[in-house]
Amino acid sequence: MSAALVAPDLPATRRDVWRHRAIVANLVAQIGIVVTGGAVRLTASGLGCSTWPMCEPGAFTPVRHAAATGHSFIEFGNRTLTGVLGVIALAVAYLVWTNRSRDDGYRKLGLAPLLGVALQALVGGVTVLLDLHPAVVAVHMLISLALISVSTLLLRREREGDGPAHTVVGPAIVRAGGLLAGVAVVLLSLGVIVTGAGPHGGDDDVAYRFAVDPALMSRLHALAVWVFCGVLAVILVALWRTGAPAAVRRSGILLAAVTLAQGLVGYVQYFTGLPALLVGVHMLGAGLLAAALPWFLVSLRARAQATFPDTAGDDPGRVGSPAVA
Repeated sequence: MSAALVAPDLPATRRDVWRHRAIVANLVAQIGIVVTGGAVRLTASGLGCSTWPMCEPGAFTPVRHAAATGHSFIEFGNRTLTGVLGVIALAVAYLVWTNRSRDDGYRKLGLAPLLGVALQALVGGVTVLLDLHPAVVAVHMLISLALISVSTLLLRREREGDGPAHTVVGPAIVRAGGLLAGVAVVLLSLGVIVTGAGPHGGDDDVAYRFAVDPALMSRLHALAVWVFCGVLAVILVALWRTGAPAAVRRSGILLAAVTLAQGLVGYVQYFTGLPALLVGVHMLGAGLLAAALPWFLVSLRARAQATFPDTAGDDPGRVGSPAVA
């Protein structure tokens, strides 16, 4: 893209503010779409729109008739929110890519949410065309969790410089962080399989489920959670014993809080028969965990801070860059 695409009449500091806001909005929306997608599933509205990309044959929006139910409006509402997320991701892509002061790695990362949303729209269409096959629904969810993680990395990367990264903790903690990430992939994947084997199939008439024992998969998922908690506990103890930076310890505490809350909800929903509301809360927790984990892992290293224009001058029209996340 040419430099002319960067609005010349917009002060650089104001662009910084809008870029930051767009990146934050993208992360919030990526988590939010998991919740609204879960609402579609938990209200059995997954086939509320019978086809894709139209809602009904010959109609883009739900058609009101005597046999119509609220399911079509719930499903169409989620599709509409996907469009809103697409607009936000497009804004992020533009504002990040046209930031010529940053390196290619950061600028390319800014394109990831837009590409991911486009992919999700296609996968969402396939889920409808294949009558909510659990494997496709599972892929749909895993992509959302990956997009949340990527959006979190983009938010952290925005506030850094472009110099080489260097660790701020010992190598043993870094290796343990890698192990933690690996366990997280396993536990989130098992959680998606548990959901795909459970009672909430997204439609009252067509509800294909994974042909596995839900109780066994739940136990395996719980085991992965306990392993994750054990590795995280070891890391947290090491952070305090080695005097790690306060920002790293705060990120670790945040991750621990999200993990414990998610585990509590998981056990309560299991022993209360998987009520839809708690399953929805658990899906929200999965999104928060997918954000809290990379936030913590990235805090284990640092780069030179990005340089922003000085806003302490006398020009009242200038807007300062937002505080470092």
